[in-house]
Amino acid sequence: MAGDDFVVEAFTLLALAITTIAFRLVARWVTAGPKNFMLDDYLMPLAGIVYALETAAAYCVGAWWKGLANNAMTAAQRVSLAPDSEEYRLRVGGSKTQVLGWSLYTTLLWLLKACMAVFYSRLTAGLINMHIRIRIAYLAIGATYLATILSILVGCHPLHKNWQISPDPGNYCQPAVSHIDVYVTVTLNVTTDLYLISIPFPILFKARLPTREKLELIVLFSGGIFVMAAGILRCVLIVTAGTNGASQAGNWACRETFVAVIIGNAPMIYPLCRRLARRAGWYLSTRGGSGGGSTSRSYPLSEAEGGPSSMGSSGMGRRHGQKKRFRHPLSLPDTQWNGTTPNVYDMIYDIDSHPVPPFPSTTSKSRWIYPK
Repeated sequence: MAGDDFVVEAFTLLALAITTIAFRLVARWVTAGPKNFMLDDYLMPLAGIVYALETAAAYCVGAWWKGLANNAMTAAQRVSLAPDSEEYRLRVGGSKTQVLGWSLYTTLLWLLKACMAVFYSRLTAGLINMHIRIRIAYLAIGATYLATILSILVGCHPLHKNWQISPDPGNYCQPAVSHIDVYVTVTLNVTTDLYLISIPFPILFKARLPTREKLELIVLFSGGIFVMAAGILRCVLIVTAGTNGASQAGNWACRETFVAVIIGNAPMIYPLCRRLARRAGWYLSTRGGSGGGSTSRSYPLSEAEGGPSSMGSSGMGRRHGQKKRFRHPLSLPDTQWNGTTPNVYDMIYDIDSHPVPPFPSTTSKSRWIYPK
């Protein structure tokens, strides 16, 4: 019965995750258009495919292999288990699926990290020194993924010992409960998540935003904390699960990666949802009034020539057809917000829809706006 409950849970989470990814792609289509899609817009559908494969692997652990693997056996049981027996077949198949499941789990989490790093490259485009932090993120994601996947595939050598029954291959060669898989993965997973969370914080603290909106933005970009908590909980449950280690590994992998998918897509989806709700008159804005379907933006993303004084009282800059220079909204002085309180989610919406300028160089510094 418990196995049936997990099947319902796992495929429900899969459906919700795929729906979330689809909605994110729609949001990006609306905000940026398909011609301005970036790497994360192509990596996220790939992440959805990997998540589906991970869910299928977790399903097979329980439905096909009865939750068995080459762990939780005494020495006498290993010696007495005949290679042509049904239990032997189930344990070997379950162990092979565990290796596959660990690989898919790791690949999915690191794909989501890469997507978040690309999003941060848009969010921080044009801000001095932030491009260095983004490049460090790319290098860290690549290096830690390689280290994690190698620990899974070569931590037990030769590979076939991962499904060896007798003699006892040792904990490192029991993929359902392998300490090397658990500890290496959770350590590098948490470390990279902490670094990714830290990327937007410098500009958030320096941004000229009301305290409430700044806190909302901090909460939005701190969602990785929930992913880290889920990863640590999964680690503890696997290590302490005993005979249920194989099932626990698959079950909690699906739950953790579901949380990661939702958190990874929230910054792209939520701002559009708020704008749509305001247009429909369903959302009460933080300025104290209903959105009432207003489509006007609360701040300019570009600066008219001649500085802020060239803007009219209506907040309109240069005419629509004229080329405008990109100015990061988090770096604009208070006088350039049309005299209104900036809406943090409109900022994300417009940053996400604006073509990303290249990283600043020594030859183009004058074109870039830096936060004070």
